[in-house]
Amino acid sequence: MRHIITGGNGFTGKVLTRQLLERGEEVISFDTRSSSDPAIAARVPQITGDVRVPDDLKRLELKPDDVVYHLAARQFADAVPRQGRDAWFEEVNVAGTRNVVQAMQAAGTRGLVFFSTDMTYGRPGICPIPPDCPQKPLGPYGRSKLKAEQVLKNAEGITPTIFRPRLITGYGRLGILGKLFELIRKNLPVPMIGNGHNRYQMVSVEDCARAAILAAEKGCPPGPFNLGSESPPTTRELLSGIVRHAGSHSLLIPTPAAPLKILLGLLDKAGLTLLYPEQFGIADADILLDTTRTRQELGWAPAMDDIDMMNAAYDAFLATKN
Repeated sequence: MRHIITGGNGFTGKVLTRQLLERGEEVISFDTRSSSDPAIAARVPQITGDVRVPDDLKRLELKPDDVVYHLAARQFADAVPRQGRDAWFEEVNVAGTRNVVQAMQAAGTRGLVFFSTDMTYGRPGICPIPPDCPQKPLGPYGRSKLKAEQVLKNAEGITPTIFRPRLITGYGRLGILGKLFELIRKNLPVPMIGNGHNRYQMVSVEDCARAAILAAEKGCPPGPFNLGSESPPTTRELLSGIVRHAGSHSLLIPTPAAPLKILLGLLDKAGLTLLYPEQFGIADADILLDTTRTRQELGWAPAMDDIDMMNAAYDAFLATKN
């Protein structure tokens, strides 16, 4: 059995590749760029291609007993345009997913592991959020992932496992976190949206990769499966932990959530984005995922806590500065 990873050289793809190699599995990476890690490139065939291009996917020469981990996606860490965001996200997250499904159907490949997002839930008003909670995404990224889920659920001949993780973090994660880490590195005040008493759950990239492998081992059960940490701290506790780890003198500044969200929205419309509406819209809420089904059906449990994984991300950020 081969393990095919679209987006194999992305943040989660690299960790999944490493874990599969440690188990002695055959891995093939499909990405728009080749691996920058010589050790990975020497052991993993690098097929350069784009999920938006069906002919590129044909070069995978899929086989019936392959398992496809579909991780390729546009995210907020990318250069999100000011206008036309729905179409921009859907071009890869929906149309690309449809192309992957069609390539699998043509080859008779059934097993698929897909990473969606908790942002498909929006702000549901229930905590913790079960995987059967109604999905009402707040913005274009969540909408694109929900549409991709619907593509998979309607795909004949495919057995897709759908994961909905909280914010995936760990060593090497930057993106929007880079702005936070820069404030801490420079000992600058760190504003919080609200009073920081809400709990903001995350999940480590290592735990996500383990979940994906467990799903493949069990024949890709449908789920959907939530992924999140065990006992998330409050936002204030989380940020305080990073500040202590960094040896920083940054102060945490609580702010009234409503006017700050208005300001962040105006800045986003002006092209001066600090956070996207889907991000700041839930920043002051308790957003915790119920992972009971994931534990019971896959035998999965998170191994890392939120502060440790964020500290690892900060260390990676600092390494890029040094």
